[in-house]
Amino acid sequence: MLQTVGKMHGSNQSGVSEFLLLGISESPEQQQILFWMFLSMYLVTVVGNVLIILAISFDPRLHTPMYFFLANLSFTDLFFVTNTIPKMLVSLQSQNKAISYAGCLTQLYFLVSLVALDNLILVTMAYDRYVAICRPLHYSMAMSPGLCVLLLTLCWALSVLYGLTHTLLMTRVTFCGSRKIHYIFCEMYVLLRLACSNTQVNHTMLIATGSFIFLAPLGFMIMSYVYIVRAILRIPSASSKYKAFSTCASHLAVVSLFYGTLCMVYLQPLQTYSMKDSVATVMYAVVTPMMNPFIYSLRNKDMHGALGRLLLGKAFQRLT
Repeated sequence: MLQTVGKMHGSNQSGVSEFLLLGISESPEQQQILFWMFLSMYLVTVVGNVLIILAISFDPRLHTPMYFFLANLSFTDLFFVTNTIPKMLVSLQSQNKAISYAGCLTQLYFLVSLVALDNLILVTMAYDRYVAICRPLHYSMAMSPGLCVLLLTLCWALSVLYGLTHTLLMTRVTFCGSRKIHYIFCEMYVLLRLACSNTQVNHTMLIATGSFIFLAPLGFMIMSYVYIVRAILRIPSASSKYKAFSTCASHLAVVSLFYGTLCMVYLQPLQTYSMKDSVATVMYAVVTPMMNPFIYSLRNKDMHGALGRLLLGKAFQRLT
């Protein structure tokens, strides 16, 4: 990927060799506040997602399809924030706010790819819940280890293709005006607003591929949960209903947070993009990866037990 970006850098027709990441605010006092806020959020995100990955990896009780996809979601979130926040922290703390053209496109590629991957993993998790609740007798066959690996491979392939498509299209864009990015990382809409060439192809592809990568999976998840709710309502026992719904509640919360912030940013005309959308981008780029470990472990007894055994070892077993 880095070699590809290097070649793209050489073919850039705009003459722009770097951009300036000015951040959300140019006030030194506010930048200090933002630095410590984002540093704290980054550390919480890293620790939370690493703990989720380790707990699932070392606890045989969690070697199930649901936790397999959750571990990969945590890995994606960890990769996602590491792609953007460290450079953002350097820009907030340093006088050198420059990012090279190739570096900007590399950051854009991983940003776009990992957002798509996050979404596709969420839809596979919805499918897992659908099979577990609506087709429990077929679960072991429908969610076999081989199929889980195949689904994850497909998620990676589609997200890589999605990111590569938009990054290559960005190399066709000419930048001949301001190099200043009044934002914290190289985000697609921000770059397109700086362009002085026609970006209609970029915007059209963004809507077309976004409909396939985001709207189609969203429709599938909605239909899955319609069937899940119908199946839960047919369960006679109130305690069984609660147990069935509790296995889906965390996933529903994460999907709502992810799509709520994402739709605020990308399902709109490019011309209407403004600072309020930059705040929404921070929500899905920073807040959502930070909240996911808390949401998935908050009321999950299996995860509580796995984290306890990971952190406390035999002392936790004596306590329980």
